[in-house]
Amino acid sequence: MAKLVPVTREQFGGKRWLRFENYRFASHDPVVPLAASEIARAALAMPLAFLQLEGRYTLVAVQSLLPQQNMFVAADGRWLGFYVPALYRGYPFRLLRKPDSDELVLCVDEESGLVVDGTAGGEEFFDKDGNASAVLKPAFEFLVQFERGRKAMEQPVAALAEAGVIQPWQIKLGTDKDAKPITGLYAVNEPALTALPDEAFLKLRKVAALTLADAQMVSMGNLGLFERLAKLHGQPAPPSVAALPE
Repeated sequence: MAKLVPVTREQFGGKRWLRFENYRFASHDPVVPLAASEIARAALAMPLAFLQLEGRYTLVAVQSLLPQQNMFVAADGRWLGFYVPALYRGYPFRLLRKPDSDELVLCVDEESGLVVDGTAGGEEFFDKDGNASAVLKPAFEFLVQFERGRKAMEQPVAALAEAGVIQPWQIKLGTDKDAKPITGLYAVNEPALTALPDEAFLKLRKVAALTLADAQMVSMGNLGLFERLAKLHGQPAPPSVAALPE
């Protein structure tokens, strides 16, 4: 489990960090959050869905239909997909908000195995003058842009929810009597979207919600990837996704 600790001179001034060499750290993530700037690319490579968290919807990339599993990560840590979500590219760093504040704090995962003593090579956290190192600053800026991208999605996602077009994604593993329903994932219901009155449709267009809806609906065709990814894992393929009527 990740142990995110704020990066301070007091705690990390004499330490260094290593760049990750594989994606095993993500191997138990069935979903991952996305930022607005990566939606178009992610939609062509992975299924996208909405999760309902604390009464609100958030868009995620679906990496498995089973808990505690990421089908895009091979046993040896290789990434098996065509697109790597931005959040993973910033590892072992993450941004957290201070309690009761909008201020973002750069944190590092102390359980990553990538934080090492100052004599063990790798990159500096801080230079000899105690300032953030030249490689740490771009990492922070990258994650800031990611968080801004996540924030930018709140309005269009909320607009789709308000319009009533985000509905449970009816997914079943297997067929007939052995079919197992997958719950907790939501998708844009295309018939509900096209049936909206002009005024509601225009409201969605003004906040770029239609672009988001289109990307999510297109991505639904990527569900079949999981059967192929299982073969790459050298495992028995999971039950096929049952075809459901519109």
